[in-house]
Amino acid sequence: MKTVLIIDDEEKLRALLARILRAEGFDVLEAGDCKSGLKSVEQHELDVVLCDVKLPDGSGVDMVSKIRSKKPQVEVILLTAYGKISDGVQAMKNGAFDYIVKGDDNDKIIPLLHRAIEKVQLQKRVKDLEKRVEDKFSFQAIIGKSKSIQQAIELAQKVAPNDTNVLLTGETGTGKEVFAQGIHQASHRAGKNFVALNCSAFGKDILESELFGYKQGAFTGANKDKKGLIEEANNGTLFLDEIGEMPLELQAKLLRVLETNEFIKLGDTKPSKSNFRLIAATNRDLKVESEEKRFRSDLYFRLNVFQILLPPLRERVKDIEPLVRFFVEQFSAKMNKKTLIYSDEFLKKLETYKWVGNIRELRNVIERAVILSDDQLDIESLPFEIQQSEPAEKGGQLSAFSMESVEKLHIQKVLNYTKGNKAETARLLEIGIATLYRKLDEYSIH
Repeated sequence: MKTVLIIDDEEKLRALLARILRAEGFDVLEAGDCKSGLKSVEQHELDVVLCDVKLPDGSGVDMVSKIRSKKPQVEVILLTAYGKISDGVQAMKNGAFDYIVKGDDNDKIIPLLHRAIEKVQLQKRVKDLEKRVEDKFSFQAIIGKSKSIQQAIELAQKVAPNDTNVLLTGETGTGKEVFAQGIHQASHRAGKNFVALNCSAFGKDILESELFGYKQGAFTGANKDKKGLIEEANNGTLFLDEIGEMPLELQAKLLRVLETNEFIKLGDTKPSKSNFRLIAATNRDLKVESEEKRFRSDLYFRLNVFQILLPPLRERVKDIEPLVRFFVEQFSAKMNKKTLIYSDEFLKKLETYKWVGNIRELRNVIERAVILSDDQLDIESLPFEIQQSEPAEKGGQLSAFSMESVEKLHIQKVLNYTKGNKAETARLLEIGIATLYRKLDEYSIH
């Protein structure tokens, strides 16, 4: 039921109007002056306020702005015995929905109320949608309480309010785009575009036209002007995934954009401007790539202002259960099934599996399992390779012939050689210090 507050000092007229509105299905509250009216606004969930212009302790015209400041979503319709153009103009400036004359416009009140309530409902739907979008793309959408993921979230929250370039590193499927969305939503650019592009999905020419856009006639098939994603991201955020796959020629052009905020569309002769925040992501070691001339070192330094390493799922074992629960609920709802339960054996198998594809792989596995199951998820609903997999041992005995065993032994030898100096060990191994710490943790080397 929609709620209307009537503020009018004429008690009989107020009671009559209240009776009419209740007969139309409205829930009605009453007040006789500004003070009690504002108190009702604060204490109740309202949709519309019908307010007299002349009240014992103030003006209804002034009440409009006071009501709207307390409850911006509430619409206010002013009632007056004497229509004055100046009052009507000021009322609309203050945010009134409409302004009508008592007696002359009585037949307009009900239709006007319905229009005001339609506007209120639309505003509520928009606000609810914005809230859902915010929840979906905020840091709250990142599932996990493990120390490694919480450290990554903390870093992302600290850098988000700034316009600093961010480089997200880590294996494929670790959630780099989710982090990029979270950083965007927590920044002052949140209300603007978040534009994402996977650099590995296109060849050089298409990638260039997607990024920079083109003018009509720039090449065969360019029948009209096209905005590039750099232009689309103006005042917002540009997310370039798999940036390590970008051809060297385009890297030079991107570097110029980052340095000047200017770019030239294909087929154009004059530069265009775009003010955007860049977040890049890669599963490669760009430092090594730049040393081996496969990635421009000057662009690497531009990107690597603030790096966040996202941990692989196998290092977040305690996060697997909440992720499983989330995906089971999500896919059960999507497939119109009651939320399925899962056995302890099912969960144990997932917790001991070595997730090469990380969260993306886990999500796909759960979707498949929900499709196959009607009641309970068990080991039989998992792919055969997971059913037959041996537990991923962390810090336990490794096969003497496995690459992990060789790597562990080599790291231990170099660490012994540097007498425990981790920075020097990382330098000799030609890996980042963060990667070294991850390897030490993975192999339980102390």
